[in-house]
Amino acid sequence: MKTNAQLRASLRNISRVVIKIGSRVLIQKTGRPDIRRMRALVQDIATLHQAGKDVVVVTSGAIGAGLHALGLRTRPDTLPDLQMAAAVGQTRLMSRYSALFARESIRIGQVLLTHDDLRDRVRHLNARNTMMNLLRHRIVPVVNENDVVAVDEIKFGDNDHLASLAAMLVDADLLILLSTVDGFRRPISSRRTQRVPYLPRIEAETLALAIGKGSLFSIGGMRTKLESAGEFVDLGRLAVIANGRKANVVKRIMAGEDEGTLIGTGTLRAQAGSRKRWIAFFNKAQGAVTIDDGALRAITAQGRSLLPAGVRSVEGRFPMGAVINVRTGNGTIVARGLTEYSSDDLERIKGRKTSEIAALLGTKDYDEVIHRDHMLILSHTGSAETGHSETGEISS
Repeated sequence: MKTNAQLRASLRNISRVVIKIGSRVLIQKTGRPDIRRMRALVQDIATLHQAGKDVVVVTSGAIGAGLHALGLRTRPDTLPDLQMAAAVGQTRLMSRYSALFARESIRIGQVLLTHDDLRDRVRHLNARNTMMNLLRHRIVPVVNENDVVAVDEIKFGDNDHLASLAAMLVDADLLILLSTVDGFRRPISSRRTQRVPYLPRIEAETLALAIGKGSLFSIGGMRTKLESAGEFVDLGRLAVIANGRKANVVKRIMAGEDEGTLIGTGTLRAQAGSRKRWIAFFNKAQGAVTIDDGALRAITAQGRSLLPAGVRSVEGRFPMGAVINVRTGNGTIVARGLTEYSSDDLERIKGRKTSEIAALLGTKDYDEVIHRDHMLILSHTGSAETGHSETGEISS
């Protein structure tokens, strides 16, 4: 496995990067957009673009900008008021981006998404094709959640998660998550913390140490950044969490300097094709099964399908064809895939041999609970109980 220094050096050769800029980076405490910081970041990004790299920007800040424009000092509790703030703020935010990038002779294209856009197969491909065409024409996609129409059922939850999915969507090599801290910090005493320069993966113990929550103008925190980075690096890519208010932070990261927290091993996973990525990350899981140790070895070490005999318990109600999580006995999600059986049928055949399915159900359409072609094995172990990890996607 490569060292932190070797992986940092490899960032100089990255060809496509997704950069997420958090609300607290863009918005002052008063709610007013921080134009000086936006200008500095755009100049940083312009340097990469002019060097021939593909750059996608995922931006927060629309609701914060809208709250300031509307004279609101507190974040509304009601969805209609949040949507109103997003509608007002999105135009203000994009007009500033457009003017700042124009000064660098760069064109931008606005891309507004909801989770529903990415879990629907046709809209998913349409979004990918649009963004890839923008990149081919050297136009920087500026992506944000479509908060004007988003409701809980179709929301990403936060823009860290959106950035991770956007990075998967365009096959990015690197995901940079910019916040107001200099990376993941591990507590070393009751009052002191220390930056962790490198994490090969995101584990449950790491998430347990995560500190830092959202503010008036943002809903994410360090935990959501770690979870989102963990999803992306599961594919063998790299991610960095860094301080977006630090001068030239993007250029420093891309130059291989020891900036922020680098996450991942950079070892691409052959089994993580686009269809399996869609299954695992772009659809919300509707339930879960807990498996025994034998089934765990079969699906992870031997590349086999999940059979009923290895299922110990079933969680939730779901139909055949739903995306479900596969858990170990301690709750760790080790895989995600499309189930061939409904939860009711699984309750009847769990722990039983394939040869018994027909007698138990009256028919046997499939031998497997999840076929290996419809299942992605997850390498990180920090996603057992998180909202983000309850999502998945299926691409072809």
